[in-house]
Amino acid sequence: MHPQNPHKNNYDLKKLAKKTPELKDYIFVNDYNTETIDFSKAEAVKTLNKALLRSHYSIKHWDFPDAHLCPPIPSRVDYLHELNDVLTASNLNEGAKILDIGTGATCIYPLLGQAQFNWNFIASDSDKKSIEIAKKIVDKNSLSEKIAIRFQANPQHILQHILKNDEKITASVCNPPFYATEEDAIKATQKKWRGLKKEGNQRNFSGKANELWYKGGEKAFIQNYIYDSHLVKEQCAWFTTLVSNKDLLRPLKVKLKNYEPKQVKVIKMTLGKKVSHMLLWSYLSEDELKTFETK
Repeated sequence: MHPQNPHKNNYDLKKLAKKTPELKDYIFVNDYNTETIDFSKAEAVKTLNKALLRSHYSIKHWDFPDAHLCPPIPSRVDYLHELNDVLTASNLNEGAKILDIGTGATCIYPLLGQAQFNWNFIASDSDKKSIEIAKKIVDKNSLSEKIAIRFQANPQHILQHILKNDEKITASVCNPPFYATEEDAIKATQKKWRGLKKEGNQRNFSGKANELWYKGGEKAFIQNYIYDSHLVKEQCAWFTTLVSNKDLLRPLKVKLKNYEPKQVKVIKMTLGKKVSHMLLWSYLSEDELKTFETK
């Protein structure tokens, strides 16, 4: 984990429960005499996330239907800290304007990035219901002047019709759909549940279709993202995305070469036993980045 990630150590559940009393209902002592929660229960994880947002980021209102994806706060914060390091190297971190692609109902990256770094955000999504819920969360936390919500009318597009013609942003962030089909998502979730020694043959995960799968999977989504990026190459300093499957890094780099970015980076991120990577690219040189200004 990033050294400045506030969640790099174990959770202080008692401290969290003081500000979020409902968390107490999910805390128990395991066989190792350690206080924990049952991470296989969606309501327990959601309540823990609410407690983290309230205690660490002063986000008092964060609610959404259980059908939507409930993001792990520590890994999302890690992504933003790694991005902050990259932006800081080019003196772009102060007052940054970030686009969150596929913000979902939880609007998690904008909430965390605004609280942690005081960045402004554009939060986009192709699901109207997610947009409505995200907007309610933003409004209830009095963040509408810091976080703009925009609807992507064409789900096949990533950046097109989201950025205005003369608009510039410091960076884009993205947590792409992992799976190619709903069947793939179900199989992966069942495997995860077997690892937790749970049984069940239903769709036991949270997440709407556009949050979890995309025709062609993660590779196709990011390739479309790369294509769209070259259409607005001078409007964004750094394009970034999470890459869950390490084997995709090489073909994605090959795809990027077709559009001749001036810089490409890969940052490895580790959370427990899970390893993922952030892929970053820019069509600007380091000197050009240092004079880049948002509009």
